Amino acid sequence: MEETAAQRMADLLFAEHVANAAFITQDGLASISDAYDVQDRHVALLRAAYGEAAGYKVGLTSKPMQVFCGIDHPIAGVVLASRVHRTGARIRRTDFGRLGLEFEIAVRIASDVPASTTPLTAAAIAPHIGGVGAAIELVDDRGADYTNLDVRSLVADNSWNGGIVVSEFAAPWPDLEAVLGKAARDGAPIGEGHGRDILGHPFNSVAWLAAHLATRGEALKAGQVVMTGSVMKTVFPTEPASYRFAFEGLGAVEVGVE
Repeated sequence: MEETAAQRMADLLFAEHVANAAFITQDGLASISDAYDVQDRHVALLRAAYGEAAGYKVGLTSKPMQVFCGIDHPIAGVVLASRVHRTGARIRRTDFGRLGLEFEIAVRIASDVPASTTPLTAAAIAPHIGGVGAAIELVDDRGADYTNLDVRSLVADNSWNGGIVVSEFAAPWPDLEAVLGKAARDGAPIGEGHGRDILGHPFNSVAWLAAHLATRGEALKAGQVVMTGSVMKTVFPTEPASYRFAFEGLGAVEVGVE
């Protein structure tokens, strides 16, 4: 995408967030590549407020989420340093246009992943993983209309990442295909999903991300955190509540919504 046009659209997105405006489709995005061009510039603006990149989110990696959004392929966004929260964090709904919670497996990268546009296998990714944990992504869809969702506009808007809440990272970890995660609100079950719901294995999500970054001239680095995608549909809190997401063998993550 032409640089001036991409910057102009990034400036518009930034201003929309400052004004807490509703999510709208962005005109002029001819391709997914254009959308990531805008995302790069939008994230550059966000860094002044939220710090450098601490990792990435991969979205739309499970069938429930793809059906929910009407999009049949993964997408990526950048997680910024001050938006990384530890389990037990308190989050205010008023800090978001519309707060959504997504229930995920997160991984911590232990060593740089070689840049290659050909996706690695889950087995080839595994040696680069230093820990695995339960996590909740904080998404801000700004009241988007899911019946007519434009994936390019979503990607340009940093794939809606507004932060993450992570548990302690476990190593070694259990069989991630079979592991079951259960989500609860104020102790009452609200959903569940297995590790295999994330592209067959959470490390397949990391492999997809590594290949995507290579097409953008970037690579996964040691110390970064990757959110691999939600195992169930997004939950939108409408009142104060406590949420907990527990994975067998990986521990649990908790967040309070005010």
